[in-house]
Amino acid sequence: MNTEYFIAGRIAIKSERTFSKLIVRIAIAGVMLSLAVMMLSVAIIKGFKTEIQEKVRGYIGDVRVFKFDLNNSFELSPFVPSKETLAKLKNDPEIDFFQPYATKPAIISANNEVEGINFKGIDRSFNWDYLKKHLVSGTIIDFTDSVKASKQIMISQFTANRLKLKVGDNFVMYFVQNPPRRRPFKIVGIYDIGVEEIDKGFVIGDLNIIRRLNNWAPDEIGGIEIRIKDFAKLKEASAHIYNNMELNLKSESVADYFPAIFTWLSLLDINTKVLLVLMMLVGVINMITALLIMILERTNMIGMLKAFGMTDASVMKIFLYNAMYLVGFGLLLGNILGLGLGLLQKYTHIFKLDQSSYYLAYVPIELHFTDVLILNLVTFIICLVVLILPSMLVSRISPLKAIRFK
Repeated sequence: MNTEYFIAGRIAIKSERTFSKLIVRIAIAGVMLSLAVMMLSVAIIKGFKTEIQEKVRGYIGDVRVFKFDLNNSFELSPFVPSKETLAKLKNDPEIDFFQPYATKPAIISANNEVEGINFKGIDRSFNWDYLKKHLVSGTIIDFTDSVKASKQIMISQFTANRLKLKVGDNFVMYFVQNPPRRRPFKIVGIYDIGVEEIDKGFVIGDLNIIRRLNNWAPDEIGGIEIRIKDFAKLKEASAHIYNNMELNLKSESVADYFPAIFTWLSLLDINTKVLLVLMMLVGVINMITALLIMILERTNMIGMLKAFGMTDASVMKIFLYNAMYLVGFGLLLGNILGLGLGLLQKYTHIFKLDQSSYYLAYVPIELHFTDVLILNLVTFIICLVVLILPSMLVSRISPLKAIRFK
């Protein structure tokens, strides 16, 4: 029988000392809350990054390819992608899909209001999966009928609210050129991305409208939006695409297009690291305090065990086993609390956010088994390693003095 483990179990489970019981419960609560907060912090930060990245990349793609010139306006210069370029994009294993587009500045006039906007032209090859998820009302543009598609448009909820428009309404749009060109449109769909830079800046229509307004050739486009399979490899994929482009083309990643958003997301990682360190310190300090108090309260027992011939190392093992039990119990409760709150938020979205400030209407949660496992292991190991120091106090206790101590 493992004598040290047996004694540690008696101390931990059947202790009758009320003061040490209170301290032990506080220590367990400290470990529980520390692990739960760390778990939720990692899940929320990862959820934030994933959701916001998906919002931005879903609308404009991961990498944009456009003509290499000195044009810095919203209206991109036209080009015709070569067969070699299209073949390279199609055969690239890192690319999920790509689609042509063009942009042109315009002004919407409706209900005695005007709104500056950027008209984004797309064609029948456009991937609608993302926009369908964010469709508030109406439907997507019907490209099966080219005549009908040229008169249809999709706007954001932000623009619809500002101009008091709804699905089915008609309005006039003036395209910025010399002279300005007037075109009537009918709203077929209203979407809500939740990112103000996108919602207030773009509407979606037929690419052929821009071609006709600018007298482009039927196969000319303003750019190519590319969606890669693994967003974690964005920098490498963007560089690879750039190196394989024609000399008259250049590429730009979504992180370069929206630097403010992605800089903010990178700062969240620093906040997470600071919070993890602070929570780990709280748990460790609680456990050190609890162990010191248990050792001091068990001074008589330590003296008796030493008098019976037990070594300092064996006595230390008793309190380390006891600490392992407390840490383990705290981790168990922490997992229940952290995972419980995380799953509750993930499936109910009970905790809301101001979408205009955070780009999201609720607190996002992204739980991964590996994150939970690593947090548990690191917390357990750090607590035990740190607790070796206060347990060494046992070697300083004299059996004679300890037996007399009351």
